[in-house]
Amino acid sequence: MEKILEAIQAGASGDEIANLPIPDSYRAAFVKRDEAAMFEGVESWDKDPRKSLHVDEVRTPELAPDEVYIAVMASSINFNTVWTSIFEPLPTFGFLDRMARESEYGARHARDEHIVGSDASGVVLRVGAAVRNWKPGDRVTVQCNYVDDQDPSAHNDSMLASNQKIWGFETNFGALADLSVVKANQLMPKPTHLSWEESAVNGLCSATSYRMLVSDNGARMKQGDSVLIWGATGGIGGYAVQYVLNGGGTPIGVVSSPERAQTLNRMGCEAVIDRKAANYQFWSDEHTQDEKEWRRFGKDIRNVNNGEDVDIVFEHPGRSTMGASVFAAKRGGTIVTCAATSGYMVEFDNRHFWMKLKQLVSSHFANYAESWAANKLLCEGKIQPLLTDTYTLEQAGEASLAVHQNKAEGKLGVLCLAPGEGLGVDDPERREAIGDDKITMFKGN
Repeated sequence: MEKILEAIQAGASGDEIANLPIPDSYRAAFVKRDEAAMFEGVESWDKDPRKSLHVDEVRTPELAPDEVYIAVMASSINFNTVWTSIFEPLPTFGFLDRMARESEYGARHARDEHIVGSDASGVVLRVGAAVRNWKPGDRVTVQCNYVDDQDPSAHNDSMLASNQKIWGFETNFGALADLSVVKANQLMPKPTHLSWEESAVNGLCSATSYRMLVSDNGARMKQGDSVLIWGATGGIGGYAVQYVLNGGGTPIGVVSSPERAQTLNRMGCEAVIDRKAANYQFWSDEHTQDEKEWRRFGKDIRNVNNGEDVDIVFEHPGRSTMGASVFAAKRGGTIVTCAATSGYMVEFDNRHFWMKLKQLVSSHFANYAESWAANKLLCEGKIQPLLTDTYTLEQAGEASLAVHQNKAEGKLGVLCLAPGEGLGVDDPERREAIGDDKITMFKGN
């Protein structure tokens, strides 16, 4: 891998990179099958990814005809890496074992170590015999929708495919490593004006927000729509704010501190609700929600939204907020949800839902077309990365703990093969034109 890094840094040609040998092993972050029960009896909050995520050499898998080897320059931490590292809601080795039963190449994934990570930027090293559109030397980012084209359910919208998986979570050979194996239909062009770590943090969260709000598979946001965004400075919320602004809508951001409210103001989001200051108590006890609190929340929304309820609610906390979200959406409005970070058994008052003809739309990551469209906006500088801090691969456990304990805003980058921050910018003129202050707006938050 050292020779590969030297070649990339020296600007080697595609042919020169193609002639470099692929190593028999590489450095990666992984969890171990025989440690899947290590946190039994421990409360979720107290489970420590630093104890379960190991960084060491792993053997290089064989390349399938529709796959490529990439040198992973940088990656990032997503909640699915946290879930894998704490073995919740279940150990992910079951995913790998099921994949092993699918095909000869699927059997490669059933190992005693699960290499994690679902975001990457890097360089193509070698392509399989069936790969057409990519070649060694291409600088790429990776989207994590892992799906083949041999099942009819994978066509039209591949997120509905019966065999759809998330790379690095439901498959092996993920991105928190110096090398990875990905399908050719996961690759996208790297934004030329961004560094490796700035390019690596967008794939999963940006495309998730794009599908939720912009796509025909989501809320179908249009110009003039007002959108309530929970966690508006978080990993997906920060992208949602940008998509609403870029699409001619009005974001109403919900955050938990004055500092986060100021971050939204710098992004151009003027309507902000500080939920911590408001001290909403949507649940009066474990089993009962308080409609008076919903109404107080709705009044606060109208106070910052020209006296109107919102057209769309961007919902992902789940149990703690779903009742309020359904109530807050306007008559005929849409609640779009992609997660349940506070609990997945949600409750809401169905009267406010059916009698006011609201819609509840489920969303999960994005298909290749949606990911490509989101990446194009990043390449054009219309959407900015949410990188707040950068860790080394050896610090993957520490970074995962920060995400697990909700101590990180935006996205945390992880340097893999890249030896330092700020490398990989191929078009400094474009970067200057867009503005370094805009690109690095989240850094240090």
